[in-house]
Amino acid sequence: MTEALDWTKVTDEAVGLFKELLRLETVNPPGNERPAAERLARLFAAEGIDHEIVESEPFRASVVARVRGSGKAGPLLLNGHLDVVPVDRAAWTHDPFGGVEADGCIWGRGAIDMKNMVAMSAMTLVLLRRAGARLSRDVIFAGVADEEAGSTKGSVWLVENRPDLVRAEYVLNEVGGHTLHFGARRYYPIQVAEKGICWFRMTARGEPGHGSMPRRDGAVVKLAAAIERLGTARLPHHVTPVVEGFLRALASGAPFPQDKILPLVLEPRLAGKLLDLLGRKNPDQARGIDAMLRNTASPTVLAGGQKVNVIPSAASVQVDGRLLPGHSVAQFLAEVRGVVGDEVELDVMLDHAGTTFPSDTPLYSAIRGALARHDPEGVPVPYMIPGFTDSFAYARLGAICYGFSPVRLGPELNFTKMYHGHDERIPRDGFAWGQRVLYELVRDFCA
Repeated sequence: MTEALDWTKVTDEAVGLFKELLRLETVNPPGNERPAAERLARLFAAEGIDHEIVESEPFRASVVARVRGSGKAGPLLLNGHLDVVPVDRAAWTHDPFGGVEADGCIWGRGAIDMKNMVAMSAMTLVLLRRAGARLSRDVIFAGVADEEAGSTKGSVWLVENRPDLVRAEYVLNEVGGHTLHFGARRYYPIQVAEKGICWFRMTARGEPGHGSMPRRDGAVVKLAAAIERLGTARLPHHVTPVVEGFLRALASGAPFPQDKILPLVLEPRLAGKLLDLLGRKNPDQARGIDAMLRNTASPTVLAGGQKVNVIPSAASVQVDGRLLPGHSVAQFLAEVRGVVGDEVELDVMLDHAGTTFPSDTPLYSAIRGALARHDPEGVPVPYMIPGFTDSFAYARLGAICYGFSPVRLGPELNFTKMYHGHDERIPRDGFAWGQRVLYELVRDFCA
């Protein structure tokens, strides 16, 4: 297929859609993804693309669209979640819901997580439809609710209640395909694995009393001690094949001494000290590598007393636990218990297992080929994210899922730091590059 597209016009249209989506405050909680789903539905309706809006509950909407192929091969699903995390408006340079374009970038909450992929994927279906593409497989778009709170009202709901809409052989999703500058090389991590979750509540109990008479065995004091231990200790070191391959690939192109240090962080006896040393120069990099080498537990939400002069009988903290693929909740909680001791209760709130997908597939090869055409010096490398995405839900239907949301970034922009951070933004030209890479990948793979 060799249709000639005016990529200046395509970029303008895609950027316009992207900005509109950024201006919709789909913060989760409460979510309210319906306005974004309706905006996308209007686009699909105008192009004559089959689509449907479904709600798991009022205002928690997802939209699914499909450009049909011959059925010779299984469908390819392009997934993007419509919800975003909350913001601290005062810490942003530009309005996080303004869809502002400034300094060569498009700013806003969701710019990389992940309304960029939503806009690029929706436009990919539009371009396929306009071209009258003759496809061997259906191309499906799913703009889903609730990923930021565990996916239960979005992709999980679709998998459990409307699998007919999203069943696919392959899925392209978030957190991969961005430029990673390391040493003198440009890498493109392709997400083939992700951690699972074990969100749990840690509770300490003690005798209540008057605040004027301190108690060393009070619930808040016990909880604070447990949090301090959890926050400063490293859970046991575990090396997975994907992470080992990723770090060795980075080391092969790194300057001295990083080329020597990176392989050594795979050694349990050396990892902690080396990561502490790396953290003095590059804390973001060290934090990311550290999280890939172990299960993690981050205390996030505290709850305690109700009155300043009353020592409460109970205090609790919610903890964001992340499990490496192949690790069970029981194994993880045993590791946590080994750090915090026996004086606190651990109650699981939500959990699912981590996932790993094969990288010896036709789609993975097609991704490598697309990157080679658009950045011949870039190095694609399989990667595991320390978080999770909607991919775990689609895996339950047997899909092979990759994180590939292509965007070209300069060395001044740290992808990981912007994820859920302040001043989330994406270069306009990097977005345009990603739109073309994604479209041509899907067009050629599905031909």
